[in-house]
Amino acid sequence: MRDARRTVRPTVLTGALAALTVALVSPFAPAPAGASVPSPVARTVAVPSAATPADPVGSIGPVAQRWSPDLSAVDADDVNVRFTGGRLRLADRAPRAVTSAALDRHPAFAEGTYLSRAHDLVRPVTRVRADVVAETGQGGAVEVQVRGRGAAGWTEWRRAVPAAVFDRPVTRVQARVQLTARTPAVTPAVRGVRLTADRLAVAAATPGLTYRVFATRIGLVGETTANGHVVQPRDHFAALPSRRSLAPPDTGDYTVRVCTTSGSRCEYAPVWDVGPWNTRDDYWNLSAVRENWKDLPQGLPEAQAAYQHGYNGGRDQFGRTVLNPAGIDLADGTFWDGLQLSTNAWVDVAYLWTGTGVRAVVGDGPLNVRSGPGTGYASRGLAARYANVPVQCYVTGQTVSGPFRTTNRWQRLAAGQYISYAYVSAVYGGSVPPC
Repeated sequence: MRDARRTVRPTVLTGALAALTVALVSPFAPAPAGASVPSPVARTVAVPSAATPADPVGSIGPVAQRWSPDLSAVDADDVNVRFTGGRLRLADRAPRAVTSAALDRHPAFAEGTYLSRAHDLVRPVTRVRADVVAETGQGGAVEVQVRGRGAAGWTEWRRAVPAAVFDRPVTRVQARVQLTARTPAVTPAVRGVRLTADRLAVAAATPGLTYRVFATRIGLVGETTANGHVVQPRDHFAALPSRRSLAPPDTGDYTVRVCTTSGSRCEYAPVWDVGPWNTRDDYWNLSAVRENWKDLPQGLPEAQAAYQHGYNGGRDQFGRTVLNPAGIDLADGTFWDGLQLSTNAWVDVAYLWTGTGVRAVVGDGPLNVRSGPGTGYASRGLAARYANVPVQCYVTGQTVSGPFRTTNRWQRLAAGQYISYAYVSAVYGGSVPPC
């Protein structure tokens, strides 16, 4: 399901407290003397202030790095946005039914997403905040999110207002601007975004999280997912009920390992859609981080709590009666071929971006995951193309010629799970040791 977003106040989104009027010459310059003051819905911008009790993440550090994404650089990574008149706007403002992994959909919003180029930092940071010059109007919303890349790969997307704090240092930052309108008359627009990054002392990264949740099949062949991917027959990806784990198309920045409860079959699949049921339920996160439903235990999807225990009156965030306890949706190929399921079922899901260590990128697939280092060993499941999979170590075995190399090296993903290195397009997060 596409993101149904709560209403944002029609003012500037900022990580600070004080606000100034903005001049038309630059979105981040104060208004000249004598300039007329626009309404609160129009152009305003905030400037950093000293830390106060209302600012939970403190003040900007002395070695802050600042930059502004080029909003005019709209390309194929962006969805339903255009840059015109010096502003980033929705290309199509008509609310329409959008595809989702849920059984039924909620056609209440027009929305668009702009994805900036990744910005390389001079030094590692752990915090990024945004100042945004935006015009939202009544019924419109603008939200800026960021993610960071470090040795272990990309973090989840986090809101940059008041600030996004990462649990490990990052050296690259990418921004995402989401525009939402309830009616065609609403014209949310963004004139500028300024990002400021610095470093805080934060806790060490946690190991990968695994929870047992109920899985349903997506279907929807020929329709478009929340990240712009057109669903193919027997496709290989997954959907989770939060945009915080939504990977850009043709990437596995956020990958799940989904296994049958017996452990006999697993698939490593990228997260390319949002659903089921909810769109702001990152249930794998701690309550301090979880976007909604903070009173639920970590690892318990809101839909499961609603279906099994009558939580929230048995309804999802849109007020719909929850008809199953699903916490993940699986594309047909993942469902039928990877896990060999014939009906909806409980599965064990590992949210791999929450872990640390070496990762390999599957460059061609779906790729068989073997029980040993050779094609004669039984298949234990599949690794989808673009999946970012954890690598424990490597062994030598059967020589395989693949799209990237000819090699006898096999990478062990877990006990009894091996893939041929011939199909791996990249390795990051460190070097792979021998087993």
